[in-house]
Amino acid sequence: MYYSSMPEDSYDVHLQRIKVAVSKTPTGKFEFVKDVLPPFSIDAHPVRNADGLYLFYSINRYEGGRVGTYIVCDKMIDVFTPCGAPSAVVVPTLDEEIFEHDRFKKGEHWHTIEGACYFRIGDWHYCMYSGNCYKKDTYHIGYAVCNSKSDRLDKLVFEKHTDNGAYAPLIAANASETSTGHNTVIECDGQLYVIYHGRAYSDNVEDEPRTAHACKLFADGKLLRVERI
Repeated sequence: MYYSSMPEDSYDVHLQRIKVAVSKTPTGKFEFVKDVLPPFSIDAHPVRNADGLYLFYSINRYEGGRVGTYIVCDKMIDVFTPCGAPSAVVVPTLDEEIFEHDRFKKGEHWHTIEGACYFRIGDWHYCMYSGNCYKKDTYHIGYAVCNSKSDRLDKLVFEKHTDNGAYAPLIAANASETSTGHNTVIECDGQLYVIYHGRAYSDNVEDEPRTAHACKLFADGKLLRVERI
């Protein structure tokens, strides 16, 4: 089980790092084995295919036009050890992905792309993600796609569905729910579903508990769409 945490005596979220714990059964007890990656690293999403094991996760970028948290992918030597050559998968490109203005430096706005969820249908590879801050109405689930026969997930070049510059979330706040993000994808009886977290809509989002939500998911080549249940 991959997870992220920061040192017990720290309140600095940017000291979070991905770790791994092991159990003989899925229900535990899980025992810590080792740190997998250095800080800052969060939101591990492991994927095994015909080529081996890959890990999608998020790290920080402090230099460039749009600084912030973004998603990378690295091949794993084994379940405990990444190769150490991560490639960028999804990076910030929109103002609607700004987590906080002037976060660390005046005039430099911090963006957030996190919560990777990869799946594949035929030669279409999809990487879903969460963008922005859960406290904002523009917090959303988006996706990037790549058409390739390759199983080398660290070599794929993904295209965001918003690369035309338009804010077009797959899932975002509406009149009944907000804080929509961090999803997984399952299939049941031939139907895909997106399972994600959200909260009942409120003037103060933190007053509402975070709960699980679901949408039907439909994939048509490079396009995804959802139908709320």
